[in-house]
Amino acid sequence: MVSETSYKSKNVCVIGAGPSGLVAARELRKEGHKVVVLEQNHEIGGQWLYQPNVEGEDPLGRNPSLKVHSSIYESLRLMSPREIMGFRDFPFMVKKGRDTRRFPNHTELLNYLKDFCEWFGLREMIRFNTRVEYVGMLDYGVCSNNDLKWVVRSIEKKSEKVMQEVFDAVVVASGHYSHPRLPSLKGMDTWNRKQMHSHIYRSPEPFRNEIVVVVGNSFSGQDISLELVKVAKEVYLSSRSLNITEGLSNVLSKHENFHLHPQIDTLHSDGKVTFVDGSSVSADTILYCTGYSYSFPFLDTKGMVVVDDDRVGPLYEHTFPPSLAPSLSFIGIPRKIIGFPFFESQAIWIAQALSGRKVLPSWEDMMKSIKEFYHSREVAGIPKHCTHDIADSEYCDKYAERVGFPPLEEWRKEICTSGIVNYIANLETYRDCWDDNEKMKIQEALQSPHFTQFGLKDSSL
Repeated sequence: MVSETSYKSKNVCVIGAGPSGLVAARELRKEGHKVVVLEQNHEIGGQWLYQPNVEGEDPLGRNPSLKVHSSIYESLRLMSPREIMGFRDFPFMVKKGRDTRRFPNHTELLNYLKDFCEWFGLREMIRFNTRVEYVGMLDYGVCSNNDLKWVVRSIEKKSEKVMQEVFDAVVVASGHYSHPRLPSLKGMDTWNRKQMHSHIYRSPEPFRNEIVVVVGNSFSGQDISLELVKVAKEVYLSSRSLNITEGLSNVLSKHENFHLHPQIDTLHSDGKVTFVDGSSVSADTILYCTGYSYSFPFLDTKGMVVVDDDRVGPLYEHTFPPSLAPSLSFIGIPRKIIGFPFFESQAIWIAQALSGRKVLPSWEDMMKSIKEFYHSREVAGIPKHCTHDIADSEYCDKYAERVGFPPLEEWRKEICTSGIVNYIANLETYRDCWDDNEKMKIQEALQSPHFTQFGLKDSSL
């Protein structure tokens, strides 16, 4: 532990003004660092800044540099209740005149992030309409890790002015729900009807009276299918597994035009889609709800950080590349977690590692930890592309403990778990109906210090 007088102030560039970038900026400034946030859009929010105009985007998102960042569709509502989503010291409260539902629409979460930004005075650090083109090491190999600096080249989109700056550290907070992850299907490149990834899906209307094959039985695949069945002639949901949840089974039995099929075997040039069980349909559109890949087209680390089948690595605790730590870090990489509190823990750790308040393990120890983690995933049968799917509240608590955070509140964990159970059982209604036990947990949440720190006059659910 270093003495308080020896804490260092660094000049730090944060890439992205979504939730993780905003909390990173706050914690870096709180630790005494000088911070510039580069944001390619005109407003904060990252993924939560809805972009209705997707014209000009490659329907399958195969271009390395996408024109559209957000993958949010018009009707999207949160899949997690608002009680569990707020940062530790800034609850996601109900406000009069806005969307007061427990599972509000995407605009409500953007409003929450705007409130967060205003409350903590973060806008002054953000340069909007600034696209990062290149991030690379300055004089790598000449200086030691402690003296490593980063060249950041960016373009102001309106004026097309190019700016090149040098920073002591870079925090990558550019998100991971933009670059489509696509399957490799026989005939995919020659199928001559409409194919698109859910990245550019915005509303069901363009699919009216069409026969649509939805590929991927994920949250988005199910959510979008529920919209499409109301307007499409037929919807065929192609899933890797035919062992489906009670909720999806109920929906399939309710809608005569909604069908479940196994994986696609072949796409034929005449529009026919053949599935692995030999069945087939003639479709107008194939909509890939197959998830997203990590992509950092601007980042040049000389091969020291790579994305291999959606494993970003090597990263110590999903955050620091050992060869470049702490001057390069990533925030927001983990998935399947209660995100905002975890990002907050990451932000504090990054800020303290840069100042010297926290000292990282040696390169050897970090690499050993990473290899042990990879081995444990392999032994558990978890595929490489799920490396960053945590789904473990104990891990999140241990991570938070590193920076002096208490464990996640039990009510937060229990509401999260009961929400998932409700989703599995009641696919169409889980956002608007819940049982007495969950109501008790909601009241417990609202009476907790997390909510009462600001009072409850505008936040009763």
